[in-house]
Amino acid sequence: MSKVVNLGNAEVPLDRPKRRIFSTEFKLKILAEADAATESGQVAAMLRREGLYSSALTDWRRARAAGLLGPVKPGSKSQGSHPLAAENKRLQKEKRTLERRLKRAELLLEIQKKASELMGIELDHQLQDDES
Repeated sequence: MSKVVNLGNAEVPLDRPKRRIFSTEFKLKILAEADAATESGQVAAMLRREGLYSSALTDWRRARAAGLLGPVKPGSKSQGSHPLAAENKRLQKEKRTLERRLKRAELLLEIQKKASELMGIELDHQLQDDES
């Protein structure tokens, strides 16, 4: 969807600006230039020259530190692991363990209920309330 501005006799179409996408090589080049800056104001001048915001530089530095910004083979997706992948795997394993323990505990409770019924032992009222 484009807007049209009426300027006297002529109409000028205004297209929406496109989001810029930077290559990995460009990001690494900019980071190297920023890291090599020694004088005050050099990084700011470089950012103005390239039309970048300092937040982009910060995001790219974080990605580089996490190993998500590096050389990529053409045509293949990055095989680098996500920083949270190990934690996600650990939490999934812990969840499966807890689910097995819960199932075992519920089974033991069912056995105790049946044994108490066979022996004619009356259960606590709290246990009966928890069932409903």
